[in-house]
Amino acid sequence: MVLVMSPPFRWMTFDLTSLLPGGWQQAVAVAASGAEFGQFPRTPSLSREAAHVRTISRGRLHAGDLRRNLPWLYELYQDLFLDLAREVVPDEPVTTAGDDRYGIVLNVQRGTGMRFECHIDSNPLTGLLFCTDHPAGAGGELVFAHDAAATDIVAVERDCSIIRPHAGHLVFFDGRDYPHYARPLTSEPDLRIVAVMNFYTASYPESTRPPGLTRHLFGPGTSG
Repeated sequence: MVLVMSPPFRWMTFDLTSLLPGGWQQAVAVAASGAEFGQFPRTPSLSREAAHVRTISRGRLHAGDLRRNLPWLYELYQDLFLDLAREVVPDEPVTTAGDDRYGIVLNVQRGTGMRFECHIDSNPLTGLLFCTDHPAGAGGELVFAHDAAATDIVAVERDCSIIRPHAGHLVFFDGRDYPHYARPLTSEPDLRIVAVMNFYTASYPESTRPPGLTRHLFGPGTSG
């Protein structure tokens, strides 16, 4: 376990490389090949993209597909990863998402034309399991603004903390007040995969999830 503080932002990292099942990276890569790729619209209330940016090119393996194709990863989210989340927030109960549609998903970037939206989080604790390695200069870094008022990636990059992906590392952070995004990759054949997890606390339960966010993700007629 490593706690990193870069005022005012901090994160905690667990190296799980010895605890993950054999062949886990290959299994994740196979599942990620079935991700939905496209131009995704800005996320209501959470986006911190510049006004002219209406869509962001990226890929996502939705939670239902993850649970079917990577059941062991879903079980880790509910078990080991939850236990580690409770170590990060020891002063109050921590839970996984009750709604399996957004509890754990895979975010996928391939080539140099994709990145992940500059945004803030709606949940009080986020967990990221990096599934691919990206050395310095390869792109794919997760970048957090120190300025809560940052409203585009230029402002984020001006004063920031940077987390470089290491396969098998599980990172926890509270991203509600720190706009952040994932940089594009620098090599066209490269692939970046990360499992993204929502966790909730007693003081900030799942019921605080912004109204309409689930509808934005899953379409009209969806509650929440």
